Amino acid sequence: MRRSFGMGLRLGVAAGSVSLWRSSRWRTPAWTLLREAAYVPHAGLGLHGDFAALGQALEQVLPAGQYARWPLSVVLDDALARLWQVDMPQGAARLADIEAAAALRFQSLYGDPPGLWQSCHAWDARVPFFCAVPRALLAQLARVALNRKLALVFITPQFARHWNRWHGALQPGAWFGQLQESILTLGVRHDGRLRAVRALPVPPDAGHGWLEQTLMREALLQGVPAPALLQLCGAPPANWLAPAQAFHCQILSTPDGDGALSPAARLARSAGLA
Repeated sequence: MRRSFGMGLRLGVAAGSVSLWRSSRWRTPAWTLLREAAYVPHAGLGLHGDFAALGQALEQVLPAGQYARWPLSVVLDDALARLWQVDMPQGAARLADIEAAAALRFQSLYGDPPGLWQSCHAWDARVPFFCAVPRALLAQLARVALNRKLALVFITPQFARHWNRWHGALQPGAWFGQLQESILTLGVRHDGRLRAVRALPVPPDAGHGWLEQTLMREALLQGVPAPALLQLCGAPPANWLAPAQAFHCQILSTPDGDGALSPAARLARSAGLA
């Protein structure tokens, strides 16, 4: 397929499906759905599998010879990644000191050998924020990109994608949230810094009271004040937005075409064209 200036490919990878879109900065439409495919994750192994089924789905949506030399950006479901915060070790003077602390923190939180995961960081030198993705998943993405002669621009979990887009717009004292399907991922903030990342299941009947109580509980767990404002990416229930004296929720962005898009498509279009 011939590529015009400003065009690229955006791939959303959910736990069980992929969605490929063409993005265009200068021409309309800005987004064009190209292909979607389902895959069945390795039963029983979860994130420790070889992701061979994902690789087959990628080959299906990226036919050989069709997108050679196109740039490809990938947004992952947070369920396919690990997100965690690391306190700066006392006396740390080198990057290696922080990375060693991150590996220890990762193992204590998740119990997985760090060698099975590729980690990266979004830097705040005072409180580094790390994410990790299974090496086997990355290997499938890299293999297909190489075989199809694609240029990988970035591979990032959705939370990191939204955080990078919106953290500068957060109001003082507000927490950041992302609602994807039935998972609320919280960015716990204190003194203007990200202190923790927490992924929480949302019950089907969760209302404003549930949200307020959940944030109060998380504040107690993290030893920080409960927020008066949650600034959220996603499409929350209408009653989350009801005005209240002590706490309220505000939407930063909602998924384009929310009701019509698949979960993988919403991942692909996270945070727009940037």
